[in-house]
Amino acid sequence: MARIEGDIVTEEKKLGREVEREQKKRDVAEKKRLAENEKRMKEVGGLLNKHAKMHQETNRSLEQLQNLPEEITVLFMASNPLDAPQLRLDEEARTIQEMIRKSEHRNSVSFQTRWAIRALDVIQAINEENPTIIHFSGHGSDQDEVVFQDNQGNAKLVSKEAIVQTMMSTSDEIKLVFFNTCFSYGQAQEVVQHVDAAIGMTTTIGDEAARVFAAQFYSAIGFGLSVKQAFEQGKAALMLEGIPEENTPQLYVKDGLDPSVLIIVKP
Repeated sequence: MARIEGDIVTEEKKLGREVEREQKKRDVAEKKRLAENEKRMKEVGGLLNKHAKMHQETNRSLEQLQNLPEEITVLFMASNPLDAPQLRLDEEARTIQEMIRKSEHRNSVSFQTRWAIRALDVIQAINEENPTIIHFSGHGSDQDEVVFQDNQGNAKLVSKEAIVQTMMSTSDEIKLVFFNTCFSYGQAQEVVQHVDAAIGMTTTIGDEAARVFAAQFYSAIGFGLSVKQAFEQGKAALMLEGIPEENTPQLYVKDGLDPSVLIIVKP
């Protein structure tokens, strides 16, 4: 009886240890299951948040598209002073107009030009045309200045601050300012405090490069593409033509805006 009782005690201890091991296995498995469930819930929550943000962005994009005007105006302002190297600005304007005319939504884009621009002509032209896009074509200085003309037709330098103040004080309809002038990146960086987007040049840009880039940019805008796509197509056009200046233009946007969804012409 004593031996049998000893055997029973031994077996009970073995059984207890087995039960304890099984319980530990179940506890580990349960912890793993709970951790996996928690991970899945976080993933689901993340997807739901992502979908909610996408939904909000989609709604915002739709609202922006609905609020786009039926017709936009591109105001092309050119200055080619007598005492500065002469540029083929008329050819640039002609090429841009031709590319807009070939685009899908050509009837939605009005292209207006002003020539031999003097400093005060800028405000007058903006007030007259109420443009969506302002395009400066001509010379720029490495001191963040745009070169306009004085009363005698010679060069008159206008500071970056004056340009920014002009953009701020004129039309609320301006969405983009295109500085197709040398060394204009500083002006573009500053002006996006008041407009959605701006394009400027990091260094000098050749006459042909300025013309090819601008023409393709406005062609893409006329097809209802985003500002980002139009900018990238402009760079692609330079590369296709073998003009090694594709890194000269730079695109800047207002804080919080995504240029890939910034559309100017209603598709």
